[in-house]
Amino acid sequence: MKKILIVEDDIEISRMISDYLSSQGYETQSAYNGYGAVRITREQSDISLLILDLMLPFQSGDMVLKKIREFSDTPVIVVSAKSETCSKIDLIRMGADDYLTKPFDLDELLVRIEAVIRRYEGKSSGIPENTVLNYKNLTLDITAGIASISGNNLVLTSKEFAILKLMLGNPTKLWSKVNLFESVWGEDYLTDDNTIKVHMSNIRSKLKKYDEGNEYIETVWGMGYRLVT
Repeated sequence: MKKILIVEDDIEISRMISDYLSSQGYETQSAYNGYGAVRITREQSDISLLILDLMLPFQSGDMVLKKIREFSDTPVIVVSAKSETCSKIDLIRMGADDYLTKPFDLDELLVRIEAVIRRYEGKSSGIPENTVLNYKNLTLDITAGIASISGNNLVLTSKEFAILKLMLGNPTKLWSKVNLFESVWGEDYLTDDNTIKVHMSNIRSKLKKYDEGNEYIETVWGMGYRLVT
C-alpha cells in the first residue's frame, strides 16, 4: 500500500484529503508544519508522495520543497491558493512534480497523484511496463492490444480495453466514475453522464459470454467500481 504524506496546516482540509485517499486504497500520514514534513520525509523511506501546501506555519512550502530536494527525490504535488506569489514554473524548477490551485476537486487530485507516481516509478525502475496483464481467466496483451478470456479472443472497443487495462493494472483499487472517465477519455466528467455505466455493462456482458462462472467487476454503490476479489 502506497503512503501519502499530507502537509497541510488546516486540520479539516487535511482530514478531508486523508479520508478520501484512504477510501481509494492509500495509507496517509499528516504533517501540519514544514518542520514536521521535512523530518518525516527524512526518517521514513516508505513515503510514496507528498501533497505540500505552500502556506505553512514556521516554514513556507517552497522552503520545505527546497530542503526535501537536498536529500530526497520523493514526488511532490504542491497545493497553492491563487493569491500566492510562487508561480508554477518556479515551483517546478525547485523540484515540484505537479501543482494544484485551491480549491481543487478530490478526484482531480487523485488523477494527479496516480500520474505522478506512475511517472516516478517508471523513471526510477528503468523497467518497461508489463506487456501482459492477467486476472482470473482474463488476459490483456497491452503491446498487441489483444484481450482474451478462457482462450477466446474478446472484441473490445478502445475505451473498453483502456478501462480493463486500468483496472487490471491496479487490481485492488476502487475506481470512481469521475476517475475512470477522466483517466480514459481525458476530459472533464459531467455528473449526468451515463458513459461509464454503459461501458461497464458492455464489458460485463462480453466477459460473461465466455466465463459465466466468474464475476470480474463489481459495483460499489455510491462510490464506483473495482475488480471482484
